[in-house]
Amino acid sequence: MEHVVVIGASPNPERYSNKAVAALKEHGHSPVPVTKGHGEIEGIPAFSTVKDVNVPVDTVTVYVRPEILDTMAEDIIEKKPARLIMNPGTENEKLRKKFEDAGITVIQACTLVMLSTGQF
Repeated sequence: MEHVVVIGASPNPERYSNKAVAALKEHGHSPVPVTKGHGEIEGIPAFSTVKDVNVPVDTVTVYVRPEILDTMAEDIIEKKPARLIMNPGTENEKLRKKFEDAGITVIQACTLVMLSTGQF
């Protein structure tokens, strides 16, 4: 089972990051919510920081602004995910290059679309 860190996971079911957690679970993946101030998302225990994640990380999917992602970049690189998905509105060329230079494949796409079309 693939562990997918969802950065910016929200408890609000109308937010795309919340929908991603639910859809990942539905599609047989193990979502790992990372969010500040919420103990769980969709019944799954949440971590306050990427650094706190205590499972191997296969994929990271991003739902925060680039300036927030920038503060997490080193912690993400230390987790050595195979890929990072920059959902619409999170794209950043500087960070894309930084992650790719660290050996992480960066995809600029929508996690929900990827899941619903079998491209995840």
